[in-house]
Amino acid sequence: MSLLDRLPPVRGKLSEQVSLAPYTWLRVGGPAEVLFLPKDEADLAHFLSSTPQEVPVQVLGVASNTLVRDGGVKGVVVRLGPSFAKVTTQDLTVRAGAAALDSKVAKEAALAGISGLEFFAGIPGTIGGALRMNAGCYGGETKECLTEVVAIDRTGRRQIMSVEEMAYSYRKSGAASDLIFTEAVFKGIDDSLDAITHRMAAITARREDSQPIREKTGGSTFKNPDPVQSGGRSAWQVIDAAGGRGLTVGGAKMSEKHCNFMINTGTASAKDLEVLGESIRRKVKDTQAVDLEWEIKRIGEFTRES
Repeated sequence: MSLLDRLPPVRGKLSEQVSLAPYTWLRVGGPAEVLFLPKDEADLAHFLSSTPQEVPVQVLGVASNTLVRDGGVKGVVVRLGPSFAKVTTQDLTVRAGAAALDSKVAKEAALAGISGLEFFAGIPGTIGGALRMNAGCYGGETKECLTEVVAIDRTGRRQIMSVEEMAYSYRKSGAASDLIFTEAVFKGIDDSLDAITHRMAAITARREDSQPIREKTGGSTFKNPDPVQSGGRSAWQVIDAAGGRGLTVGGAKMSEKHCNFMINTGTASAKDLEVLGESIRRKVKDTQAVDLEWEIKRIGEFTRES
């Protein structure tokens, strides 16, 4: 019996052996054993409550910071579609679906004269990913403007959580790993459209000037290290000092423009990228005595050759 035969009927779409590479920014990786595109939140909740608990289930957004290994992902991969991407505003509140692009949330907030969410213009992911990792850049981060999170747990139960319950720290949430976020509520402050868009434009320009955004990349590869251990240096600075800028493994390369970004030059495998990242970690540890922690999420199985 195939996995698909063990899964409940849905109103969305279930497909077997779907390549995940086209869904990721790095454009690598094997297939999902089953890919589930839920119709809406009720469809997702029904699926989770009716799927055997021993079947692995994980969610995949736009995968701007995800590396899918070459062996693919066992179990079910959930990808939230258009019904989870709505953004609405009222007074100083922004309500956004988990599949909404961070940049869209920033733009909708700006149009409503809501400040405090401008930093989302510099994050190339979705709100679901931002919630999971407390995404941030250029002085702002998710927890500062977040007030409420809606999630579905592995049993199909709908939960509404406060920002305190998310137990945030730097690029990390303490929320249960099996939660699938479906919606978030943010609170900003009143400001003019011109002032907000000016700040967003500055963030966008800064990102374009400093990051290889036209390449097949996954965003920041590593979190900034412990400031005491690194002497206050950021991840790119310790990588640069260790000679990591431009380092290559197969078709994978550390960007010359920003050496905390891995690039698929066109022929990389997921193995190339992961080996490159681990090589960088060893070089930084050996030469700088600094520990680097992956910011890119790595999921799936290695191939037998790996």
